[in-house]
Amino acid sequence: MINDVVYDEKNQLTLDIYEPETIEAAIILIHGGGWFRGDKAKEQDLAERLTTDGFLVVAPNYRLAPDHLFPAAMEDLLTVYDWLVASDYPVKDKITALGSSAGGNLAIELALQKGIPAASWSGIIDLYPWVQEHPEVVAAMNQKPDFDKQASGKIDQDGANDAFYKWFILNYVNQDMDLLKQADPLQRVSSKSGPLFIANSLHELVPLSGVYHLQAALAEAGVPSENKLITGTVHGEGYADIAYQPTLQFLKSNLSERLSRTRSAFEQ
Repeated sequence: MINDVVYDEKNQLTLDIYEPETIEAAIILIHGGGWFRGDKAKEQDLAERLTTDGFLVVAPNYRLAPDHLFPAAMEDLLTVYDWLVASDYPVKDKITALGSSAGGNLAIELALQKGIPAASWSGIIDLYPWVQEHPEVVAAMNQKPDFDKQASGKIDQDGANDAFYKWFILNYVNQDMDLLKQADPLQRVSSKSGPLFIANSLHELVPLSGVYHLQAALAEAGVPSENKLITGTVHGEGYADIAYQPTLQFLKSNLSERLSRTRSAFEQ
């Protein structure tokens, strides 16, 4: 592993790189944490697992709320993508993304804006509509003991917590509803967006409404997607063992199709 490589000099943002023996493709692995907490170091176990399947893994830190509101985190991940494309690694046309929770939201943004295959585990998709439809919910920070010290796969595994969900969504935009409209990823779906694998538990922290809205928008734009709905309340990397293989299959299959289309276009 190569630690703390600077990808953004201006903001002094860094990423960790995990190199496989043979690079088949690259994956931008994005930590969660409601856009207000989390760190790339928590992705080490999943990153090392991905390297055994031939992925060059890039795990970045990004700017966090409330000091840095939307679109800071999104812009940072777009910068990571550009950094990787410009790097010496032979992965320009073989880049994917994977993230959980807030990281899932950012992986979705990479697919929507850069056209790459990506996977979201419990990605936060339903922002503005959900807040508008739940005026009765009083936003409140998670008060669970040792919340900030838990591993990614053990955070928020107890099911719905609407008060906390509303809290970190509004924290991302400092209560600004106009900014929340802009943060909603559905408006960036287009025919040029990349295919998406979307996993979610049936009764977890993140509501299923976002999955359905995103899949409908992708279908209307002619962009393929696949979802995996998991029994229970488990959130994000808590169901990694269930979601890992179908995620891998989806990403590799869509990378192959993308490379085939690129070769065909080049030959013509």
